[in-house]
Amino acid sequence: MDYRDFRNIDHAGLVAWLKETDTSKLSELYAAAFAVKKATVGEAVYLRGLVEISNRCRKNCLYCGIRSGNTDTVRYEISDEEVLLSAQFAADQGYGSMVLQGGERVDNAFVSRITSLVGRIKRIRPAAGSRGERLAAPSLGITLSLGEQSLDVYREWHAAGAHRYLLRIESSDKDLYYKIHPHDDLHSYDARLQALYDLRKAGFQVGTGVMIGLPFQTEEHLACDLEFFRSLDIDMCGMGPYLEHSQTPLWVYRDRLLPQPQRLELSIKMVALLRLMMPDVNIAATTAMQAIDPLGREKAIMAGANVLMPNLTLSEVREQYQIYQNKPGVAEDAALTSSSIEQRLAEAGIPIGYGRWGDSLHAESRF
Repeated sequence: MDYRDFRNIDHAGLVAWLKETDTSKLSELYAAAFAVKKATVGEAVYLRGLVEISNRCRKNCLYCGIRSGNTDTVRYEISDEEVLLSAQFAADQGYGSMVLQGGERVDNAFVSRITSLVGRIKRIRPAAGSRGERLAAPSLGITLSLGEQSLDVYREWHAAGAHRYLLRIESSDKDLYYKIHPHDDLHSYDARLQALYDLRKAGFQVGTGVMIGLPFQTEEHLACDLEFFRSLDIDMCGMGPYLEHSQTPLWVYRDRLLPQPQRLELSIKMVALLRLMMPDVNIAATTAMQAIDPLGREKAIMAGANVLMPNLTLSEVREQYQIYQNKPGVAEDAALTSSSIEQRLAEAGIPIGYGRWGDSLHAESRF
């Protein structure tokens, strides 16, 4: 298989691959994507220590367990000190990077807090004798995933030291977008798209992504999503299977969904196709994949993904940050999460890029 054929693959070609059921052809696709990953961004997987700082959110997205309208969710916000302890753990482990993720908020107190936290995280150095110190790891790279903000806020956070931002479009099709979001000023497709453009203006490496296996979604929608990633010239992508939550409006459509193993298979196809279309972007193997199959993330890595995000959120509040139900690892602490991920990667023969930010080569080529 000549991966160069995928650089400009058309819509019909993408749909055909997304509908492909021949296991030998799919194995060839995944092997080609892994070979391209190895040749372009390297075989190593980069770890981003994930901290879910809060589940308080102003949005009311119809698929999300922490939506503002879900009154059954216990709301939390971890302290600055707890965030910094997690950052120190990531630095000591030699992760190289961390992610701050949370519900969408735009109030001044929240914006200022993130600015301060980013600056304090950038000053953290690995402890004496830690793996991070032995690797002479630099300051932690910082990815933010905190929703739609103004261009000025994005510039403020970038100036503070964050340099990657993940803002998932969830579906690039406007009609489908409004089937999974309320159709109002707070949930505007056009505003979401503008935020992605503003992130690029602010200097961020820009990431986005979609849910795969949504109700009403077809292979044609997913092919359009891949074409959207290419046209937006993204630097990184986080996408995975849609998993339903009983405390959301979309729960009523659960009988229309593909079986979860098929949603995972579609997700692996999407990873492989994106790797072949955009060889030097960063692609995450998401936790939702592991929720379906204990080896789901490893399968994504062998099909082209190169980023993992071990959860470093305090175990006491992990259960409250569930966009979907049955999220794996909610009872673990950071050390156990870290050791289990490293062990699984070692067993699969997948090297870890310790002590490096693992920035998107696609973004570096632009600059």
